[in-house]
Amino acid sequence: MDKNKYHYVLVHGDCHGAWCWYKLATLLKSFSHKVTAIDMASSGMDLKPVQEIRSITDYFEPLMLFMEALPMEETVILVGHSRGGIDISIAMERFPGKIAAAIFVTATMPGPHLDLPTVSKKFDGQLGSPMDNEYTYGQGNDKHPTSYLIGPKFLASRLYQLSPPEDLTLATCLIRPSPLFVDFQKSSKETALTRGNYGSIPRAYVVCDQDNCMKEEMQRWLIDNNPPNEVKVIRGSDHMAMMSKPNDLCSFLLEIGDKYCSG
Repeated sequence: MDKNKYHYVLVHGDCHGAWCWYKLATLLKSFSHKVTAIDMASSGMDLKPVQEIRSITDYFEPLMLFMEALPMEETVILVGHSRGGIDISIAMERFPGKIAAAIFVTATMPGPHLDLPTVSKKFDGQLGSPMDNEYTYGQGNDKHPTSYLIGPKFLASRLYQLSPPEDLTLATCLIRPSPLFVDFQKSSKETALTRGNYGSIPRAYVVCDQDNCMKEEMQRWLIDNNPPNEVKVIRGSDHMAMMSKPNDLCSFLLEIGDKYCSG
């Protein structure tokens, strides 16, 4: 990574895509940094249907292929939002030598001693009513749902309540169903993290204090149970910090770059 020129890799959360980073990507590029926003499988402009996503490994494959293709001498700063925290955690485990730092933006943050099933159970317990979210039961109505789509009322009240209305409108036009993974034993194996790989990379967590989806109490629980190197609170931010507080988020990402990547 060139001195003072950083490469940020942005990973979206459920039902979203690379498009949700348009403000932050523009800001980072205005400081002459390189930005790559990636669509996970069946998300954004990725053509794979959600019905073909059989495992969490299938879902995060685009990020793994990107990391694998990076030159060995190049390092990146990973930024994961919401469930994108799982994806960047796996990338940290698999490609520790290619990652200078990882930033979790009100994101799921498993660790070597905090497995994904435990985090998922805690998150589901604090989420409250699913409201108008739509669920698909690809294995039968008597089984767990296999995918879901965030409903417009849930989007407006839980994710975008402090974001500009045009960003909410954009989201209602572009969101796609996200796969759900209920085989916790399989997920645990696919997402196992170690201190030697995952734990070797500096981590930062961005707390959004007005998040109605990943509530602040949940974010603090993740921080307490898997302490990162840095914690930043963005005041007045809903779940979509890149929409409601893009300048504040950009400033913190630049701080992390300067601290862990320069020189």
